[in-house]
Amino acid sequence: MSNSMGIASVFVLSSLLLSPLAMAEESPAFVARNAELSAAHQQARDTYAKQQAESAKDAQQAASQTAIDDSSES
Repeated sequence: MSNSMGIASVFVLSSLLLSPLAMAEESPAFVARNAELSAAHQQARDTYAKQQAESAKDAQQAASQTAIDDSSES
């Protein structure tokens, strides 16, 4: 009997101690922070993709310019 009371009390205490962590995921501050982080990450991904597209475009232009220069030298 004493053993089951000890197990039950540990379960109740751990539930009480961990419940704020579970509730944090539903709090408005938590949701707002996640939305802010998500927006920042999306902006960074968009910026990176734009930079990659521009560098690929520049490389393609340089390659085509080199091809034009080579053909005019012939």
